[in-house]
Amino acid sequence: MDFNILVGTMTGTAELVAEEIDIFFNNSGHKSDITLIDNFNHDELKNIKNLVICSSTYGQGDVPDGSQSFYDFLSNSKTNFSHLRYGVFALGDMTYAETFCFGGKKFDQALSQLNAQKVIDTFCHNASDGSLPEEHAPDWAKDFLKNISKKK
Repeated sequence: MDFNILVGTMTGTAELVAEEIDIFFNNSGHKSDITLIDNFNHDELKNIKNLVICSSTYGQGDVPDGSQSFYDFLSNSKTNFSHLRYGVFALGDMTYAETFCFGGKKFDQALSQLNAQKVIDTFCHNASDGSLPEEHAPDWAKDFLKNISKKK
């Protein structure tokens, strides 16, 4: 199976998560590519079957600055993405409980409204819990693979 991993980040932390997911997929015999959402051509979504979004949350519960145009595209699109299977790894901080992990949650909601198939619950990492988000990435990726294999 091939996977596309899109990263929305301001500081690079979500990219570290994506790299761990990429390593897990490759070590499991799958091919995956990491792309910063800033550099992603949204027209490519029609050619993607398996998608992971790793996104931090910025400001008042916003997607990272470089991800805004992609998020706007998803929010305003009428395209049916039922061919797309996805999962979201969201980063946030419970210190900001009202907007905790909203960057990732916004992508999840937008994809869901376009009929994309969510294959795993969104993982919400809390920066205040003392763990590094990339430490959770392999277990999440393992569950993602298990779930996506059931939905063939």
